[in-house]
Amino acid sequence: MKTMDLSKKGLYTGAIVGIILFAFIGLLPSSFIGGVLGLKIASHIFGVPLGMAILPRVIVGITMVLGVLITGAIFVVGLSLTGWLCGYVIEVIKAKKENLNELQTKVNRA
Repeated sequence: MKTMDLSKKGLYTGAIVGIILFAFIGLLPSSFIGGVLGLKIASHIFGVPLGMAILPRVIVGITMVLGVLITGAIFVVGLSLTGWLCGYVIEVIKAKKENLNELQTKVNRA
């Protein structure tokens, strides 16, 4: 457990899997949800027929980008932490096995 090699590999693998899953699963729905929230916010501020004004469009665009960024961060960070945790658990199990094997050889020698 000195190098934490499996933890790093798990972290990087989780990040890559998170990016791929976000690209295939989360990108389109997050932009839709962000757009709907932006429309709701703009309609509450400016009234129901939004018209062709620039500010409501900017609000909708910003909320779409925020929806994509937040969803991407959740996918990548969540799966990175999951991968790191899996690697760490595997390292701990390996270390325990090595300690048990060393103890077994010491007992057999005595």
